[in-house]
Amino acid sequence: MALGFVVLLTVLVVCTGLVGTSTLCVDRTGLRRTAAELDDRLLEIAPYLGVAALFFLAKRATHGLSLRISKQLDWDLTAEIYAIEGEFVAVLQDVVPKATLEFFSAMYMFGFPFLLVTAPILYFMLPTQRHLKELLVAYVFNYVIGSLCYTLFIVYGPRNHLSSVSGLMYSFYPQTQDLTAAVSANTNVFPSLHTSLAVVVMLLAWRSREEYPRWFPIASFVTACVVFSTMYLGIHWLIDVIAGILLAIGSLFAAERIVGRAEGGVDPTPTLDEATDGITSESDD
Repeated sequence: MALGFVVLLTVLVVCTGLVGTSTLCVDRTGLRRTAAELDDRLLEIAPYLGVAALFFLAKRATHGLSLRISKQLDWDLTAEIYAIEGEFVAVLQDVVPKATLEFFSAMYMFGFPFLLVTAPILYFMLPTQRHLKELLVAYVFNYVIGSLCYTLFIVYGPRNHLSSVSGLMYSFYPQTQDLTAAVSANTNVFPSLHTSLAVVVMLLAWRSREEYPRWFPIASFVTACVVFSTMYLGIHWLIDVIAGILLAIGSLFAAERIVGRAEGGVDPTPTLDEATDGITSESDD
């Protein structure tokens, strides 16, 4: 019952955020164009959707096997990560006001799926499907590499390794643990896929800022809150987050190249290198 309620609440919150963001970012012309070109656009992205769907189904079907292989290998890196990072997460929980717990719990539970769902919907409503194709390929890359790391390495999060770190969200909202347990194991920590996938969305939001100028600040704010919440709630180490950021950059870089070769043409939008250079240039001004 608790799991069903959390799933329903998540769907309602994400749909509300999707509708609100679409209202802010998409004009009526874009909606009419999407409706008129619906069949052609679906046909164009069908191969990418098919590959993504097949992988996610395969990942779900092999989840149990992955856990068994991981236990057999028994390559536990938790102590090594703690030796490098120390009590960073514990200090973070001490200095951040407890009044923010509900906000960051909501960002972790609802902000993350909001980003994953809203981005492809927005890009589907653009005249070109290039951004959407890159996003789907980057999603697959993240899950492929993340699943490989989760199979090879056992890493327990700070809340499961340190007595000084509390699993804040699960302590105050224990029903949320049913949902997270249904989709992930407590050793699926390095790298942080919450971080990597959220950062992928943010980087593509930067690239599409001319088409959707309001989407980039929304995606940036939610991404920053999601990334921070993974550590504040005691779920991920700082090292997991850093690895997630690197994974996001690498997966989007690879997605650009793969889609570019598949399309056989030059994309008029800025590349990831140009996007990150632009961010750096603005921060230097």
